[in-house]
Amino acid sequence: MKFTFGIATSTLIGFTSAVIKTGFEVWDESIQAGLVDQSLNYSMIVNPTAVTRDLELEVDYLVRTKKLNLVSVIGPEHGFRGAAQAGDNVGGDIFDPVNGLRVIDGYAFRTGAQWAQAYTNTSTNVAVFDIQDAGARFYTYIWTMYDSMVGAALAGTKYIVLDRPNPIGGLVVDGGIMTPDNASFVGRQAITQQHGMTVGELALLFNNEYLPNDLQLKNSTNKKVDLQIIKMKGWTRDMYYEDTGLQWILPSPNMPTVNTAMVYPGMCLIEGTTISEGRGTTKPFEVIGANFIADVGLQNFINTLNGYNLPGVRFRSQYFTPIGNSNKMNNTLCGGTQVHITDRDAFRAVPTGIAVLTALRDSFPANMTFRADNWFDNLSGSPRLRNLLVAGADYKTIVDGYQNELSQFKLIRKKYLMYK
Repeated sequence: MKFTFGIATSTLIGFTSAVIKTGFEVWDESIQAGLVDQSLNYSMIVNPTAVTRDLELEVDYLVRTKKLNLVSVIGPEHGFRGAAQAGDNVGGDIFDPVNGLRVIDGYAFRTGAQWAQAYTNTSTNVAVFDIQDAGARFYTYIWTMYDSMVGAALAGTKYIVLDRPNPIGGLVVDGGIMTPDNASFVGRQAITQQHGMTVGELALLFNNEYLPNDLQLKNSTNKKVDLQIIKMKGWTRDMYYEDTGLQWILPSPNMPTVNTAMVYPGMCLIEGTTISEGRGTTKPFEVIGANFIADVGLQNFINTLNGYNLPGVRFRSQYFTPIGNSNKMNNTLCGGTQVHITDRDAFRAVPTGIAVLTALRDSFPANMTFRADNWFDNLSGSPRLRNLLVAGADYKTIVDGYQNELSQFKLIRKKYLMYK
């Protein structure tokens, strides 16, 4: 873990010294040096996290400075300006009132063919991806990247990834591997829950391990995409987001802080149950609970969790009332816990999430149930975790059970790491 101190070089209050350069900053320097082909048509696949150092949206900056011929901007889940909640489409094919660019709702796409058609319709020569990931398999932006890469292979479109930090670091890799039967938009391919990779590294892995075998490319001349990764400068794997000198911008409405991202690879599993994962509070995924958890039952639940002595974390009882577009237990008083990380380096999100599930099961056996839409299996990657929970397995047994496949994934992952 690195701690970096320095005097702010920006005139904007709260900015810290530049510790790293993002892929966009490196690419922009190449544009200014005349090293990027400005005769081509570019489409940007971005969201509100794609900003310049002074927090201007990159597409607005590029339109304003007329540095490239941008023909469209394609938004992922939540939209390119972040106007939509989880699972909502922002709607069709419009023109942005601020910069005049054609805006395409990429979250409406679920196949490479749809992406290929969008590239063709806009005469796109180069697709450019720049979206902040959160470091978990089920965070949908990496699968937007995957689908759009398949589309680029189908259309013969060059694909550039402007790399950004993994906000929870690049050292920890954890969790079970997804199986093909549970492939969905929260997991297209067999990576682990916490992958410990940047989006650029994932793009390399996707292009070499999965695209060549993707059935969508079976009849395509191209089995891979013409891929270019613009690396960051200065990022190392032991960095958390606060170490980068970059401002944290919510990558989605329910990812307000870096601590949220830290717990997310494990605590998002709660989303697959009937328990509230804390949406509709100020600390989603850090706060979880339900309307049947209270009083002595709540205290026993907390005692069980802290009795596990999990590294780097403590649990505290918390009452909360989800409001807004929370989907579960709206406007209902719930009891539960807040997850407090006490040592980031020691903390492990996936075992923590599994421990919370086993404690919920043991403390409230009649009430801790799974959603009926198979969402839990899609999040965990297979029916195994659900079956083990139903069978009464303890969290240590569950964690031990996925170590062999985790080791196999680490060997594949190692080939595509670009940073030390």
